[in-house]
Amino acid sequence: MENLGQRNIIVRRVKKGRHEEHGGAWKVAMADFAIAMMALFIVLWLTNSSNEQEREAIAGYFQDPQAWEDGKRIPSPYVIDLGGTPTTADETAVSETLDPEKILQAEEIESLAEAIERKRLEQLKAEIEAKIEASPTLSPFKNQMTIDITTEGLRIQIVDQTKRPMFNAGSAVLKYYSEDILYELAPMLMTVENKLSITGHTDADAYYQNNPEDDVNWELSAKRANAARRALMEAGIEKSQIAQILGMGDTAPLDINNPESDINRRIAIVLLNKQAQEGIESRSGGNGPKFINEEGQNQDARKPVINTSGSLINRIKEERERLDNSYDTPPNQQESFW
Repeated sequence: MENLGQRNIIVRRVKKGRHEEHGGAWKVAMADFAIAMMALFIVLWLTNSSNEQEREAIAGYFQDPQAWEDGKRIPSPYVIDLGGTPTTADETAVSETLDPEKILQAEEIESLAEAIERKRLEQLKAEIEAKIEASPTLSPFKNQMTIDITTEGLRIQIVDQTKRPMFNAGSAVLKYYSEDILYELAPMLMTVENKLSITGHTDADAYYQNNPEDDVNWELSAKRANAARRALMEAGIEKSQIAQILGMGDTAPLDINNPESDINRRIAIVLLNKQAQEGIESRSGGNGPKFINEEGQNQDARKPVINTSGSLINRIKEERERLDNSYDTPPNQQESFW
C-alpha cells in the first residue's frame, strides 16, 4: 500500500539559450562605410575649395588618366581621336603662344636623337677601324688614314705622304694603291644608309699666294675628289648615295701651321649625319625657282626686265629719241667751253 502513496517527482530544468560566436562581417561593412564617407568628404571638400578649371582637370583625369599629365591635357598620339585622349587642336585653341614646356620637350627629343645618331656613328667608326686593321690591303696604309666624327658625320681621310702620294704632282689620276684603298673601303660604305660627301684638298703654293687669280688648286682638288667618286662607284657605290663632290683647294689645311705640308693633300669621305644630309638636300629648288621680277604665274619668263615699261633703260631710250634731246642738240654760246 506504500506504493499507492508514492508520487513521481518531475524536475523541469530550463535551459537558457546561448548566443552564437559573432563573426567579422560587420567589421568589413564598417570599413567600407568609413571609406565611402571619407571619399564623400573629400569630394565635397574639393568641390568647395576648387574652381571650375581644376574640377574639369580632376574629372578628366578620372575619365582617362593617360590623357592627363601634371593636371594638363596632353596631345593625342592618333590622327583621329576616338575619344578619351584629347587632340592637338584642343591644346592649340587654348593659347596661341608656345608652351615653354613643349619647346623644352622638343629640344630634349632632338638632343636625344643626336645622341643616338652619334652613338651609332661611334659604333660604325669602331667597326671600320677593325676592318681596316684586319684587311691586308688597308692595314699597310694605316698611317695615311684618319677616322673621326665631325659635325657633319663620320669622316674618313686619306692623306699623302712624301714617298707615297695619292696622285702625281698636278695630276688627278689616282695611283694604283690609292685605287686599292678606295676599292676596299667601298663595301664598308655600302652597308650604311648614310649619303657620302667627297672632298678634295691640296697643299698651299707660294706662287698662287702671290697670284690668287691663277690658283688652279680649286680645279685640281675638285678633279681629285671626282676621281675618288669614280673609283668608289666602280667598286659598287650607287650614284644615289653620293650627296656632293667638293674641291676645297688649300683653304682647309690639315696642318694649319704648315700649309705647304704633304699631309694637306688628301681626300675626305664623310658619311653624313641626318642634319648635314638635310642641309644638302635643302639646296634643291623644290617646285621651281621664283625669280625676283616674278609677279604672276602668267608672266612671260623670257621677257627681259629691261624691256618692261618704266624701267631705267626705257626712260633713257625715250629721252635719247626725243627731238630736243641734249645728245643731238649742240650747246649754245653760253654753254660752249672750247
